[in-house]
Amino acid sequence: MSKDLFDRASRVIPGGVNSPVRSFGSVGGTPYFVSRAEGPYIWDSEGKRYIDYVMSYGPAIAGHSPPQIIDAIQQASGNGTSYGAPTLGEIEMAEELCDRVDGVEMVRLVSSGTEATMTAIRLARGATGRNKIIKFAGHYHGHGDALLAAGGSGVANQGLSGSSGVPPGAVADTVVAPWNTIPEVDPSVAAVILEPVPANMGIVPPSEGYLQKLRDTCSDNGSILIFDEVITGFRLSRGGASQWFGVQPDLWCFGKVIGGGLPMGAYGGSADLLRNVAPLGEVYQAGTLSGNPIATAAGLAQLGLLTEEAYSSLEKTAERLSKGFEQVFSDTNFPAVVPRVGSLLSVFFTESAPSNFDEAKKAAENGVYQKFFHGMLQNGVAFPPGPYEALFPSLAHSDDVIDQTIETALKVVKEIKSKSLT
Repeated sequence: MSKDLFDRASRVIPGGVNSPVRSFGSVGGTPYFVSRAEGPYIWDSEGKRYIDYVMSYGPAIAGHSPPQIIDAIQQASGNGTSYGAPTLGEIEMAEELCDRVDGVEMVRLVSSGTEATMTAIRLARGATGRNKIIKFAGHYHGHGDALLAAGGSGVANQGLSGSSGVPPGAVADTVVAPWNTIPEVDPSVAAVILEPVPANMGIVPPSEGYLQKLRDTCSDNGSILIFDEVITGFRLSRGGASQWFGVQPDLWCFGKVIGGGLPMGAYGGSADLLRNVAPLGEVYQAGTLSGNPIATAAGLAQLGLLTEEAYSSLEKTAERLSKGFEQVFSDTNFPAVVPRVGSLLSVFFTESAPSNFDEAKKAAENGVYQKFFHGMLQNGVAFPPGPYEALFPSLAHSDDVIDQTIETALKVVKEIKSKSLT
């Protein structure tokens, strides 16, 4: 049935999917189509159940379809779906984000992480009067023109360095620097944007003290430091990556977790900086569905579940998973590393953990991930269909589910090794 659905989708949707990585282009085969999801599981159109580690690429941090979020959505939708006018929910969401993150005094709600990052860049340029921005190779900040150069995630999974249709002028002021090196920042640079924990080229953590060095460099040159916390925001800790590392940027970008599974993004920072945004200032940004009442209700319900105890549980779950994988790879003498930061982890089939995009690319393109992915999928475990993606264990992944995943990984690795010897 998945094959029939994919053929049908391909007649009316480019590539049969609405986001490129879903096409299985980098792992081969036909994508499964999800019919429903609950807890740590998804079911495909043929009724097969999988343990899910895609988890919508991050939003489903509490698991799929938690009753608290479903109830909030049902209640909110009963009052209408969109108004084009301010709501109490928008205020409550903004207050919640400001309360959780030290340094965030004002936020503007948008409908996606891409909107958040592209507007943060516009705000940085408007506030500084400068044009140049610096990003890092392998960091993915959505599909805004100026930020697609050398991006990770779907861009890397499709073997692209950027995108056709982006004119040279759109990236003329974008400088791409290697990760884990300090770029040349001078007074012409409006902003340096980064994922504080890169999770779109696999997990490639910052080196010790690296984020603070970037903070100091930007401060010395009057450049705005932007943390793209679309993935790390409210996943690593109550205050996100800035709390986790003890380093504050000037601007934050959020998404995924804050929408509770519905479209939601936000950017925020100091009140002085955010007063540059219209209608207070001259940096324009707008959105018909920004602060959507159903999305804010879902997001607030999810954030309400993310207590300090929840974060402790998430990290223990991720640690159990990563250590289990490491034991499997060690016991089978199978070259692989499992970098982890908090509840974010990934698997590279290589001898040592990558420290930058070039090393991650080499590890991702050796062909082993594809074999592992399909082996796991055939045995009822859904990993992201691309070697550059992170794994997203949730509050719904119990110890039994983790242990079943580890047992499956052992079986799959043994099968891969057996086939390589024949």
